[in-house]
Amino acid sequence: MKWGDSKRDFDMILAIWPAYEPYSGAWFMEELAVNRNGVPRWRERRIPSPTGGVRVDRYTDGNIAASESARVNAELAVDLKQKPMEEHLRRSFQLKASKALQAKERLRSEEALMLAEARRRNATLPAPRADELILKPKAEKYRAALAAALAEFPYVTGIRIGAPSARTAMIKSYKGVWDVIDGVLSKRGALLIERSKIASGFGLNPTDHWGEVKAEIRRILLPRANKLLQLASVRRLLDEALARGEKVLVCNCVVFWYEEQGQLGWQVKTTGGSQTEDKSTLWAEGTIVSANHGRLVILPFIKENGEHVKGHTRNAPKDGPAKPRHPSQHVEIPFTRLNDDLMIGLFGELPYE
Repeated sequence: MKWGDSKRDFDMILAIWPAYEPYSGAWFMEELAVNRNGVPRWRERRIPSPTGGVRVDRYTDGNIAASESARVNAELAVDLKQKPMEEHLRRSFQLKASKALQAKERLRSEEALMLAEARRRNATLPAPRADELILKPKAEKYRAALAAALAEFPYVTGIRIGAPSARTAMIKSYKGVWDVIDGVLSKRGALLIERSKIASGFGLNPTDHWGEVKAEIRRILLPRANKLLQLASVRRLLDEALARGEKVLVCNCVVFWYEEQGQLGWQVKTTGGSQTEDKSTLWAEGTIVSANHGRLVILPFIKENGEHVKGHTRNAPKDGPAKPRHPSQHVEIPFTRLNDDLMIGLFGELPYE
């Protein structure tokens, strides 16, 4: 097939994003394409080959893929501004592109934070020696390769062995016995092994529903986040924010919240997951109206029709009703969003600078 032979080659592209594919260990670019019904959908990106053919947009280096994505997205944003179309339609496409990219970035940064904490929690766990491993008889020949693979992630329950391109994998039973997975590793198996780097670090099962696993990790992380308030580096960050009049700082799934009533001072809350799941666009200039003392902060967002919705506080479904504030104590607060990489650094107890 030559480039231009397919109708999809002429579709309007709003944005691109590099998606890591564990099976191949590569990043494949996705594109947000507008179909004939005018609906943007993510799909695999194809580009012209040097000979005029068609190839997938594939990268072996994640940093290069991210850099290329940023470059192309800037060009696509300019192209969209210059395309002849009704202004309300242009604004709708801009909003949908922003929403889609924001959802991808929030997912990436959230899982990066979870992986960093999973590794920190298991940092003192020694890598097992080859002679310590318990294997099924048929897996015995992989003993040395398994020990080498577990050196970096000794806590996982599933792992690939051999070269990065290897399709051989092993899994550990609840009794701690390792066995080789029969047959060639599937894409689903490779994904579960990748998820084990996060889930197993918290004692969770990577084969369970991934959304539920991450919801449980958010709950586990909250006490850890509370400990951040004891760090001198974090206190400095918060003192500087308060001096600027900033009382709500959002960093990934963690919210630093200053409570004047009762002289409580700084508290840690967590963001509700709804905006991540429904891919709503964060309204960075919006405010949070707090009518209760709920531990979840739902950030302000923009609906697909352009309506701006203010944020609010509430409890999680199993927490019971949040303690209400007296009407005279209702507060409406703007928020400041911190760089997500900062939270990963703070969880690693790196000094704030």
